[in-house]
Amino acid sequence: MTATALTGIDVLAEDVLDDPYPLYGLLRENAPVHRLPGTDFYLVSTWELVAEAAARTEEFSSNLTGVLARTAEGASVTFDMSGGGQAVHVLATADDPVHRQHRKQVLPTLVAKRVRALEPAVGGLAQQLWDEGIADGRIDWATAMADRLPLTMVAHLIGLPQRDVPQLLVWAYDSTELLSGIVGEDDLVRLVGAAAELAGYLHAKFELAQADPRDDLMGDLARACAAGELAEHEAVLMLVQLVGAGGESTAGLIASAARLLATRTDLQAALREDPELIDAFLDETLRLESPFRGHHRHVVVDSVLGGVTVPAGSHLLLLWGSANRDPAVFPDPDEFDLHRPNIRSQLAFGKGLHFCVGAVLARMEARVAVSLLLERSGRVALGDPDAAQWVPSLMVRRHRRLVLTVDD
Repeated sequence: MTATALTGIDVLAEDVLDDPYPLYGLLRENAPVHRLPGTDFYLVSTWELVAEAAARTEEFSSNLTGVLARTAEGASVTFDMSGGGQAVHVLATADDPVHRQHRKQVLPTLVAKRVRALEPAVGGLAQQLWDEGIADGRIDWATAMADRLPLTMVAHLIGLPQRDVPQLLVWAYDSTELLSGIVGEDDLVRLVGAAAELAGYLHAKFELAQADPRDDLMGDLARACAAGELAEHEAVLMLVQLVGAGGESTAGLIASAARLLATRTDLQAALREDPELIDAFLDETLRLESPFRGHHRHVVVDSVLGGVTVPAGSHLLLLWGSANRDPAVFPDPDEFDLHRPNIRSQLAFGKGLHFCVGAVLARMEARVAVSLLLERSGRVALGDPDAAQWVPSLMVRRHRRLVLTVDD
């Protein structure tokens, strides 16, 4: 059985990337496992099938073996990243038992107790970024706060100097642009080169850490290498992955939360009246605007998902953003409901073995940023008709611009 064709639909069209939710609805209703024409990629869009695919780890591997790219004529093609089967997969793109071993090395740095201890530092940094970014009652919240706050803290946890954060931010967003689905074949060379530069930078820093391991994540990984628990190249690739994607989901959450507040004065009033509602507000923001629209899976053996045959060697895109608006799980899914009873069923941080290792940190940073925005303002609004602009991507849901006006 093959996926039902949605004729005339381009999932990578500019308007669809800007607002994918009508298309997600069509996919859920007509082809919940939909093959992109001309490629071996299948979009999985319902909550039930996304959760099922995430759980079938023996058939659907987390190994990143291919990404979508565009030809000069605008057609979608698969860009092979398997390295002829020699590619090394770590942490988020690894399968058990390797994934379990890598997660064990990272998790102690990100446990809730240690994250709570970071909250004062996060608060101080957020205030600094606010003071640097606000001018004449306006702030580009995306570039001044959402981008910089989480990656600065990722750098701190890893053991990288804060002065390097601007360059790290460029490398990090180049890494996720590689997965956007709209990159031209010529751009792939530039983006792969940027990834190589990031890897070279982190390799040099890791060599220093091996000579003098400190009380940070890089020091933890250096000690694991010395104990024979981890290979050096694996440690460096883990660092590449943490820098490349470690701040992305939090940046998406922090900006989307501010945008929702800027367009909903009732939400501003509710959270100012009862700050305890901020956690529920962030959960619903994650559901409504999932920072990662989806993640890849590699089909290991011929399989059937949702009645659709997916052959070995093909690829799945598990669309968290679509699953989180599935009316079969979330009634009135396009509405923001601050009191939604089953909100913890949202999949914005993934599900199963690969549930986001940094979820606790992301929530804390977003809570601090939203609290600061509310404390420093009497009213927040969008700055102008072009104040809010999304990064065009099949993979991420993040603002590249979000200009807010702030009244006392």
